Amino acid sequence: MIDRRTLLLMSMALLPASAAAASRRRSPSPQTFDYGPALLDVYTRDGASSLPVVLFIHGGAWRAGNRTNVNVKPAFLLDNGFCFVSIDYRMLPKADVATQADDVEQAYRYVRANMARYGGDPNRIAVMGHSAGCHLAALTGLRGGLPGVAALVLNDTRAYDLEALARSGGMTPAYARAFPDPAQWRALSPATHVGSRKHPPTFVAYSRAQGREQDSRAFAERLRATGTEVTLFDGSAYSHMSINRDFGEEGDALTAAVMIFLKATIV
Repeated sequence: MIDRRTLLLMSMALLPASAAAASRRRSPSPQTFDYGPALLDVYTRDGASSLPVVLFIHGGAWRAGNRTNVNVKPAFLLDNGFCFVSIDYRMLPKADVATQADDVEQAYRYVRANMARYGGDPNRIAVMGHSAGCHLAALTGLRGGLPGVAALVLNDTRAYDLEALARSGGMTPAYARAFPDPAQWRALSPATHVGSRKHPPTFVAYSRAQGREQDSRAFAERLRATGTEVTLFDGSAYSHMSINRDFGEEGDALTAAVMIFLKATIV
């Protein structure tokens, strides 16, 4: 497991101040595309070719947020040799979580089919999500809905195993609104789809928010039992919001850990 103290010692070498400062100075403008049910933004540099891609799924309790909630992620990742994609998906209450997962899979298929023309490598896509987006990334990635995905970066959710969450008393109002039907809990739980097969390399991060460490550790161990390469990040120094917001900022420990992971898996 990677803890914050270890990463702070490494971050100066991996995240030079010039890159972080450049991220704040140059906020890139995306190209926006309609992938079917919603829109997505593609961020890339002129002349990019065959670069690894990070596809980001925003959070917001499955009912809020949008593809522009990216902070400095696009500029930081472009400065470090990636293309970046951020997607919208339809929100509760108009679309249920099952429909949202289908939207994510459709967005991924669009990106994989079209990313080469914008400088990305369709065979080197990492899917990253925070909060509700973390759940959707895990669910779609583990159930086979992201064919060819190179890696998953899962950032801070408790919605890995909904039945276990309910048993532990963790079905808060936000979760209860997103998952009102217990008959659907197994199908919508990423843990259900772990099975016995090996999955793409997976990075699991948790904040100090209630229950995150326990649920993330249990999920990571379940994945490891299949032979899947898992990196577990102790983000207990972060709040649920800052663990997402601070990605790409100078000296950020989570950013350093994710970059180590990505360099080992898709770069």
